[in-house]
Amino acid sequence: MTSDSAEVPSVDRGDLVSLCLDQIPFDPYPVQEEALLSWFSDSEGILLCAPTGTGKTLIAEAAMFEALHTGKVAYYTTPLIALSEQKFDELQEAAVRWGFSPDSVGLITGNRRVNPDAPIRVVVAEILLNRLLTQSEFDFDQVSSVVMDEFHSFNDPERGVVWELSLALLPQHVRLMLLSATVGNAVEFLMWLRKEHNRKVQLIQSSDRKVPLSFHWVGDALLSEQLEQMQDGTDVTKRTPALVFCFNRQECWTIAETLKGKSLLASGQQKQLAARLDEWDWKVGAGPKLKQLLMRGVGVHHAGMLPKYRRRVEKLFQEKLLSVCLCTETLAAGINLPARSVVLTSLLKGPPGKKKVVDASSAHQIFGRAGRPQFDDAGYVFAMAHEDDVKIARWKAQYDQIPEDTKDPNLIRMKKKLKKKMPTRRKNEQYWNEDQFQSVIAAPPANLSSRGDLPWRLLGYLLKISPEVSRIRKFAHKRLLPPKEKEKVDARLTQLLFTLYSGDFIDLEPEPPEHVKRVFRDWPIPDESIEVSDGSESAAEDDGFGAGLLDDEEPAVADDVNDDQSPEAEVEESEDESESEASVGTFGALLQEALSSNSESDGGSKEAVPKVVHPSQADERKDYLPVTATPTDRIDLLISFRGCHPLYGTFLLDHLGIADTAERIQILESLLEVPGSVVPLVRVPPPSELPPGPLARFRLDRELISRGLVTQSDLDPDSAEPELDNFGREIRKYALPLGDKLRRLFDSDYPGIQDLRTRAVWVVGDLLHDGGDFHKYVTSRDLTKQEGVISRHLLRMILLCQEFKQTCPVGADQEEWEAELDSISERLTETCREVDPESTDKALESMNDLPDVVQENPA
Repeated sequence: MTSDSAEVPSVDRGDLVSLCLDQIPFDPYPVQEEALLSWFSDSEGILLCAPTGTGKTLIAEAAMFEALHTGKVAYYTTPLIALSEQKFDELQEAAVRWGFSPDSVGLITGNRRVNPDAPIRVVVAEILLNRLLTQSEFDFDQVSSVVMDEFHSFNDPERGVVWELSLALLPQHVRLMLLSATVGNAVEFLMWLRKEHNRKVQLIQSSDRKVPLSFHWVGDALLSEQLEQMQDGTDVTKRTPALVFCFNRQECWTIAETLKGKSLLASGQQKQLAARLDEWDWKVGAGPKLKQLLMRGVGVHHAGMLPKYRRRVEKLFQEKLLSVCLCTETLAAGINLPARSVVLTSLLKGPPGKKKVVDASSAHQIFGRAGRPQFDDAGYVFAMAHEDDVKIARWKAQYDQIPEDTKDPNLIRMKKKLKKKMPTRRKNEQYWNEDQFQSVIAAPPANLSSRGDLPWRLLGYLLKISPEVSRIRKFAHKRLLPPKEKEKVDARLTQLLFTLYSGDFIDLEPEPPEHVKRVFRDWPIPDESIEVSDGSESAAEDDGFGAGLLDDEEPAVADDVNDDQSPEAEVEESEDESESEASVGTFGALLQEALSSNSESDGGSKEAVPKVVHPSQADERKDYLPVTATPTDRIDLLISFRGCHPLYGTFLLDHLGIADTAERIQILESLLEVPGSVVPLVRVPPPSELPPGPLARFRLDRELISRGLVTQSDLDPDSAEPELDNFGREIRKYALPLGDKLRRLFDSDYPGIQDLRTRAVWVVGDLLHDGGDFHKYVTSRDLTKQEGVISRHLLRMILLCQEFKQTCPVGADQEEWEAELDSISERLTETCREVDPESTDKALESMNDLPDVVQENPA
């Protein structure tokens, strides 16, 4: 049977479950068998809660298996692009195993589209939500099921609402398969799902692992010694391969270096490894250093590496050619690297001095990586004590060997000598202990709960469907919230609407309180005597740093982004708002009702809905509740932004028009998050090196000072007396960079925005100024071990340029604006292709669709 068959024969579900079980090459675990039988017998679906490592993917494949055999469509959703791509590869292999073409499985993320019309569609969660919001464009009649993998992402403060809304909007005929690690309130969650969204999903729950875990506190050995010890023994008795989890990227490299000279490879393994490594080029960037480590059987895997290096490490580890892989906790979030053991180098995570014990959910995800079902009888989790505590424990063991009442003068002298050399803990260091480790192990699983506000773009889109606030308020009250949080629902929603009103995205009825004002947007454009960049050179002096960034070069093709750590907010949208006839959940019904009522009413006039103002406090309006929030023309602008915070994106369009090229690059770069550990290496140069452009000189500096948001010393630290610390040393101050200036102005206009993150850096401008040579750039700035961060930053900048290109800023010429952003994109694309052509080309696949970035073409 193939996917090209003209007709798909009707298959009885009883026969299907037998077919499905027959194609599994091993006996399913009890929880797997129970879940499979329930899936094929239950009419609405299942919630499977089981620990990491219990084979939940096998259950998910059953839903895909059923869809292919019945000629239906099924969606497989995950929270991460990297995880979606991995599941795409796995399901293509499974489809071939089942007798279907690999093209029967498609992938749709914000970055890539492969076989988008295939019956099996692997997508990031936001893609599914967008399609549910535009069901007139994306037919769900033929969709039989939706798998939501890593469903505990429902708890994510920023993105959990995407899962929540998807549950509400799915047509009732679509069956659900929710796959999650164990959760503390599974029964409560299902009761909520039934009550609020009329979904009767069956719970399959297990706390057992086929491969049991054993936990070990290591308080008397250093990590290098422990790993060497774990490598000793036969294939059965040794404790490798091992994943060693670190909570920062630099630590991965540092620890890997300490393993020099350690025996971590079996006999003959190094010869195999050397032959495999010779298949790849390791000449530039982190390649030479990584190759040296790999030759010793040690891998490094984190987001600061180039994707091509991460892929190689994954392959070598899966081929059992590596004994140890130093990695960050992102590897625990679904990426499949099978290991016998996991080792935690610390129990604390966070910035220096403010570290906290890792939360139980994250720790249990890490624990779950230990123990390979097809290879191991047990998985092993080791937690290492701080090296200071190891030294203290060793000293104490040696000291205690000499009796306190000894009469031997030599022993007495030795004991005194030892006491003088007694190691101690450092005052400025944070430590952890075995009791904390045991507490994390014993901690109950987290409860599922609604978190975070409605995303701004989604809120704008819902208001376009219907301006009646009661519909959104009704959904907000149906959320899975503790009682105290439910009491704040109305106030928080009203505050969100006040913010949209301030930005002139909506009109409120009744009129909002007097303190809610429109943000000033009528900024004057500098007169003709002010030199403003035409997109080819800086408005600063011709020889200033940043001048001539964009010289004429051969054009390259635009690129896209492939970023696992970014929130995949590339939500597909359609402008068609006609009603879908499909049956939907509770909130979906409200939306569909709103769609039809729009054609029967005036869309929220005073006569349509009564005002809601508390009668006893009507004058003060302390209990103000908006009735309608009617979108203005600017709402489409808000909805169009997906690669950055939409409110901030629209705010920037009021200012980018008078900026020169260097300023525009600084502004766009500030939207792309860079890890704090990298920031000191990519600071924006001082004004003496990168002179302020017209936006700073003629608008921002004056406005910020007039509002009292900055001082002159913030803008020019050299103009003020130096500040001294407690030791009389001069405190180094940096001039406030342009990105931070704009952020201060935005925060003044839109106070209380909690979901915006910006960080002023100078990567793209610096790279282009130096001619675009990536390896020269990262080497000269000590960024070799973070080259993956820089590469991803460039790819995201390309996407951002293409997104901003669609809307001309106030005061700019559309053609010049587009030409400037295209020039930046083309040069960065050329640079990225030279660094990692495979990853860049993958990211480029969807760039041709960017002119229609706010809408996916369903054709």
